[in-house]
Amino acid sequence: MNTAEVEQLLDALVVHVRKWLKQSGNTELVTFSPTPAEIRMRSRLSPPMEAEGIEGVLEGMDDFLRFSIRSDSKRFMNSLWGGFNASAFAGEVLSVLAQTSMYTFELAPFATMVEQALVKRMCEMVGFPDGAGVLTTGGSNGNLVGMLCGRHSVQPLSMHRGFDGRNSAIMVSAESHYSVSMAANVLGVGLSNIVKVACDDEGRMRPDALEEEIGIAKRAGQEPFCIIATSGTTVRGAFDPLLEISEIAHRNGIWLHVDAAWGGAALFSAEHASLMDGVSQADSVCWDAHKMMGIPLICSVFLIKDPEILRVVCSHTEGAHYLLHNVSKDVDMGRISLQCGRRNDALKMWLAWREIGDAGWARRVESFVALAGELEAMIKEHPEMEMMSTRVWANVCFRMNPESVPSEELDDFNSRLRRMILQRGRYMVSRSLVDGNVVLRPVIANDGVDSESLAGLLDECEQCANELLEGETLIG
Repeated sequence: MNTAEVEQLLDALVVHVRKWLKQSGNTELVTFSPTPAEIRMRSRLSPPMEAEGIEGVLEGMDDFLRFSIRSDSKRFMNSLWGGFNASAFAGEVLSVLAQTSMYTFELAPFATMVEQALVKRMCEMVGFPDGAGVLTTGGSNGNLVGMLCGRHSVQPLSMHRGFDGRNSAIMVSAESHYSVSMAANVLGVGLSNIVKVACDDEGRMRPDALEEEIGIAKRAGQEPFCIIATSGTTVRGAFDPLLEISEIAHRNGIWLHVDAAWGGAALFSAEHASLMDGVSQADSVCWDAHKMMGIPLICSVFLIKDPEILRVVCSHTEGAHYLLHNVSKDVDMGRISLQCGRRNDALKMWLAWREIGDAGWARRVESFVALAGELEAMIKEHPEMEMMSTRVWANVCFRMNPESVPSEELDDFNSRLRRMILQRGRYMVSRSLVDGNVVLRPVIANDGVDSESLAGLLDECEQCANELLEGETLIG
């Protein structure tokens, strides 16, 4: 591509970005629920044999945006992320423009110092004053690294001699994220050795049940080496009692990792920080800035209290004499990462943080939780809606419960209701399970969401429910 074509493409890109953002508050649809067949039919997906030049690029840009979900819409409440942050977007563009890789200071001098500054601040927030950390590919990877560090803490030679996980055990909340199973698979622990500890009625790990399960595992000849507590579960947004769990972990010599991918941002808020009480007693923590903080995907941090353990479990980098040199040993991030080539995800968070500061993050958290409380109140006032779980965070679990629908048919009814909402395309919320019951789970993690869009969501639910009931009446 010559210079003129590059300029033309950049101009077109800016036009696309401006158009997308301008449509954000005006477009009625969040999605039109395209099928794979529809996308294949309406787009040219196969890479061409012959070059198409800038025309092919522009057509591809149009196709991508046409079929993309409007996750910046105020009606998008489907995921633990959403919205648009202009400062972070600028950081994302600059990171790709500079095309650095984060394994050495030599290749990413400023970005390395930015990442270390962010890690230092976040370590201070969780109570790891002498801690360290690194940005990862997401909370799933952060949980994997935490479990790997836990394995090392009980079997320091496992990195060299190998690891037989058949007599090991990992203790997790019954409502923990599925990434725990992924990590157990990767580490060779085995899914059968994941012990799912019972939760209370609010979805929090029960300390008494944890104590009991540890005893059972030990009597069976297993060695529990890691407890994973959750601060902000995926469905309910529940926070495990970290103070009690940490006391049990320390007394039994078990590594405590906290999955705070969703709930870590509570630490910004004086009003909600108590949800994380006890996190300073953990050994490691993962925290996704791309969730409650609204940084573009992916932006996730792994933090550890004892930096030396992270250095040891990543010490396979010592053989990379072609990359890592002693002159920058103390600052090369590749020495504490499971990745070699790694993109710069720190700049976008750093720029956004510079824009709004700690106080801005606190206001964001408190606003989202307050909006979730407002939605909860509206649901409780509605005669044909019911909350399906207590709420402390930005997750709202509810369902439609029309008088004419038998209780044994409510799961199917709410599943069909959610499909109709998606087909109409004006709102997006997820479908989840609470105690085996199908629920709708809107999440407030998007700075476009306001009181009007919350009321509109409930109106949409009511309209879809009425259509379903009318259709069944006609069929009957």
